[in-house]
Amino acid sequence: MDVVVIETTQLGDRSYLVHDGQVGLVIDPQRDTDRIEAAARDAGVTITHVAETHIHNDYVTGGLHLARALGARYLVNAADAVAFEREPVRDGQLFRVGRLSVKVLATPGHTHTHVAYVVEETDGPDAGRRAVFSGGSLLYGSVGRTDLVTAADTAGLAHEQYASVHRLAADAGPDAELYPTHGFGSFCSSGPPSRARASTIGEQLASNHALTDPDEEHFVAGLLAAVAAYPSYYAHMRPLNEAGPGPASVAVPDSVDPGELRNRLEAGEWVVDLRNRVAFAASHLRGSASFEYGSGSSFTSYLGWVLPWGQPLTLAGSREDVEQAIRDLARIGIESPDVAVGDEPGALAPDVPLTGYPRTDWPGFMQDRGEEDTLLDVRRAEEFAASHVAGAVSVPLHQLLARMAELPDRRTWVYCSSGYRAGVAASLLHREGREVVLIDARFRDAPGTVSSRSAL
Repeated sequence: MDVVVIETTQLGDRSYLVHDGQVGLVIDPQRDTDRIEAAARDAGVTITHVAETHIHNDYVTGGLHLARALGARYLVNAADAVAFEREPVRDGQLFRVGRLSVKVLATPGHTHTHVAYVVEETDGPDAGRRAVFSGGSLLYGSVGRTDLVTAADTAGLAHEQYASVHRLAADAGPDAELYPTHGFGSFCSSGPPSRARASTIGEQLASNHALTDPDEEHFVAGLLAAVAAYPSYYAHMRPLNEAGPGPASVAVPDSVDPGELRNRLEAGEWVVDLRNRVAFAASHLRGSASFEYGSGSSFTSYLGWVLPWGQPLTLAGSREDVEQAIRDLARIGIESPDVAVGDEPGALAPDVPLTGYPRTDWPGFMQDRGEEDTLLDVRRAEEFAASHVAGAVSVPLHQLLARMAELPDRRTWVYCSSGYRAGVAASLLHREGREVVLIDARFRDAPGTVSSRSAL
């Protein structure tokens, strides 16, 4: 048995190809399935089965398209209300993938109909080796969050999550390797991103709070207390996945001409500049917004979270950045945005004025801040509550467009934990004609931090 990991670091998720050297099973494939097919070709195996652990809340699946394209069996929980034909699976069901035996285990918690797959090699030198594909159930050091269905379901699902991970650990045994889908930066995790690259059930039995806490009520209370905001685009993922999404469109279209780009900017459409926040602050097309590409998982999650869903979108940047951004956005159902390809914004729309705003560090802020200025913290509410700069007001980045009128119309200094979210926020404020200064520095270096539950 071999397990090929296909990382989607932009969303903090993993997909898997598990095979016996000849045939294989794909679990929780992302929408851009060409990566999965390439992995199968590299391994010299035929994909005969594609399986979902659950109807996903954080991305559009590629499972249906992949199964249809390859003529593979598409395994989805029989209890899931989907609008397409699939092979329904049920708790306790066994099936074969070559030398591999696959067992379906109901593991409700992350969703009501969540399942895990326990895969065992039945013969050969590795006979008896087991691998658990746990989706959003048991993660490295944590579990999948239980508040993504409805508020009314959250507590009940938390209790089910506790029971499910204990059942999964008992069934698989301590030697089984563990392969979760979430937990590597996805907002589907109830805990912080894991630094572990691999783990076993035995390691989790010794360290995971869901398995070490003997008190279910205590565990559930802790899980509920940790409930935090998650991206607004999640609301669109489940319906898309239940309907049966088609293939990702990742082709780069022709660039819009300068006159059309000018018209879009003047009309207030969303033109997103993909260059780094330093270059954007120095000079950008008036009316554009900064969502820096190439910063790990931040781009996809925050663009999908911050900008209004379903509105026209134009991406401006280098061909490489535009190409990758189109692929990333397709994973969350943002289809075929228009593009303006080029590194120099002035060349993309020569008739549009260029503008900019200052950026500084913490010493610069301490030196130049005026008494009437506003210090704005755009981190999430739980981050602000844990620690923030004295005198700062809190408007999380994902709420900024809706709450901008609450901010005084005076010079505003903006910060976050690393500079990325502050760069986005500064661009949105500047786009609305606000005087803004980007504090492009790490929060850990900030002066005069305090802990409080207050917010604007």
